[in-house]
Amino acid sequence: MKHPARTSRRTLLALIGASLASAPLLNSPHASAAAVGLDDPAKKEIAMKLVSSAENSSLDWKAQYKYIEDIGDGRGYTAGIIGFCSGTGDMLDLVELYTDRRPGNVLAPYLPALRRVDGTDSHDGLDPNFPRDWARAAQDQEFRRAQDDERDRVYFGPAVRQGKTDGLRVLGQFAYYDAIVMHGDGTDPTSFRNIRGRALNQARPPAQGGDEDTYLHAFLDARVWAMKQEEAHSDTSRVDTAQRVFLRAGNLDLNPPLDWKVYGDSYHIG
Repeated sequence: MKHPARTSRRTLLALIGASLASAPLLNSPHASAAAVGLDDPAKKEIAMKLVSSAENSSLDWKAQYKYIEDIGDGRGYTAGIIGFCSGTGDMLDLVELYTDRRPGNVLAPYLPALRRVDGTDSHDGLDPNFPRDWARAAQDQEFRRAQDDERDRVYFGPAVRQGKTDGLRVLGQFAYYDAIVMHGDGTDPTSFRNIRGRALNQARPPAQGGDEDTYLHAFLDARVWAMKQEEAHSDTSRVDTAQRVFLRAGNLDLNPPLDWKVYGDSYHIG
């Protein structure tokens, strides 16, 4: 079952990542001391499973390349491994990248329609065959690679860079990643940068001399506040019974075994 707490990106995707990527990395002993970050392949695999448990009720994130449906959240079609949306621009960016790499692909004819529906929940020009053709495209390794690359460019990379800049270890970097997946980045109050700003009003991250546990609790408090501003995100269990569980256990490096719950469902990574 797909849950309604899916990706929310309310600003132009061109802005996402650019602001975080341009932030200068601090020469912080906290940042350099962490030998392993979320971008370590094993940790990244854990991150994808954690997000998939919340987004897809499954740890099998690689099965989601073909996923597509309109979940009724006002963002049109939601699809793929990170919830690319036809109404928020990132699906358009993805299909444009795929078409650059694979001209004449099965999704290329939908580019005019994707440009028209950007910013809306409309299916105009997409129905009835877009979901079928998305699933067909997902059989192509080049399309799966494009999904991976857009995930990294827009969400994963910026979140990890900002986490390292703030001197956070793996759990903190993941908390940033999960937040930017759901909320995107921009100027609205519930965007990732403003969630982080709200946390900074309460605590300092390690790179600024603060205590990591205290700062992460402040960030998760701010994240919960942001989620509750929108009905589609009002179930905060992906924070309360997942990230907060790891934080309270002192597992700042997300070392297995990991046990957590999302929407009441239990998950385990051994």
